[in-house]
Order: sequence, then C-alpha cells, then structure tokens
Amino acid sequence: MDALKIAAMSGVDVRVMIPDKPDHMFVYWATLSHAGELLKAGAKIYVYENGFIHAKSLVVDDTTASVGTANIDPRSFKLNFEVNAFLYDEKTAEELRDAFEKDIPLAREITWEEYKKRPKIIQLKESVSRLISPVL
Repeated sequence: MDALKIAAMSGVDVRVMIPDKPDHMFVYWATLSHAGELLKAGAKIYVYENGFIHAKSLVVDDTTASVGTANIDPRSFKLNFEVNAFLYDEKTAEELRDAFEKDIPLAREITWEEYKKRPKIIQLKESVSRLISPVL
C-alpha cells in the first residue's frame, strides 16, 4: 500500500479496480478503507459494475505484469495458498493493460470528493472491517 501511495504522490499513473459485487462484505469494506488512502495520494479507483472479478492483475512500466488470484496479504500467501504469475514480457503487459482499459467503461470512478461524503455508517463499517482485516 505504501509503495502505491508513494508512486501516486510522485506522479505515477496508479489505477485500481475493485469489484462492485464482493464475495464478502467485510472484505469489501476493508478494501474501501484502503481506497481512501490511495485516492488522497492521487490514485484513481474504479468500481467494476459488470459482475464479480477475482483475478488480480498488475502492470508496471508496460514491461512487467502479474496476474493471479492472490491478495497481497499474509493470509493469501500462507493460508489460502493462492498464487500469481510474474511475467517479464512487454506484449503480455500490454495485453493486460489493454484489458484493464477496456473494463474502465464498465466501471464507476470514485473520486476523493465522493469518498469523503460517504455515510457515517459506511465509514464505521470500513473502520471495523479494517481492524479485523488481518483475519479476513
């Protein structure tokens, strides 16, 4: 999270897409609590409204990519045995970036201004979910 915030504050194009239809509400609220930090740092957050997405992909500098199901947390790596593939190939990185960009019209962007105005009950749910996020 810190690396993404630093990148965004440095002017790097940091864009994150999260599902609108979560598999677990506590996970969704915990995710939204982190989204605020990224928005404040200058990242763009999109909520994918065309179904559920579980696979995670990452593209860095149009040369390196990662795709898989692992969340970047200890639970995914140690308990759930989820994995990601890291690919050092410009063509694959470009294909993943293009797929992300094709999904943007199917998503709703959350702005920092919108995020700050969310209801207090949602903020409470996010805070509680973030506290228990290590076990989610």
